[in-house]
Amino acid sequence: MGVSQQLAYGIVELRCTFAESSIVSDIAVFEWYHIPVDELGEVTNRFTIPPDWIIEILSPNQSPNRTIQKILLCLNNGTQLGWFIDPEDRSVMIFQPGKLPSVKCDEDTLPVLGVLGDWSITVADLFGWLKLTG
Repeated sequence: MGVSQQLAYGIVELRCTFAESSIVSDIAVFEWYHIPVDELGEVTNRFTIPPDWIIEILSPNQSPNRTIQKILLCLNNGTQLGWFIDPEDRSVMIFQPGKLPSVKCDEDTLPVLGVLGDWSITVADLFGWLKLTG
């Protein structure tokens, strides 16, 4: 039996309040040791730090610029990685500190948090999860 590693944790629709702003991201991923806990060791009700990895999925009628602005706010305050997923054209725009954004599609490998080691995923894998198989 293998040993379970607690490396990171993703939370859907989590409110994070930092830098005098509050955001709710589609998926907020925190490295395990960044998850805020109270004196009992339970996850707190209030996250006052940005996620280590923010994942946003463009919805119909949603402003791409406002969504990207949310990702940039996070990156400017310590977030290591941002994914902006566009289901319409099946692409993922990647945001990382100190780098220009890049767009990945098809068999391109997507970057993940370094703490996840050699785990990898392609854009095709990501969109493949959306398919119903029988």
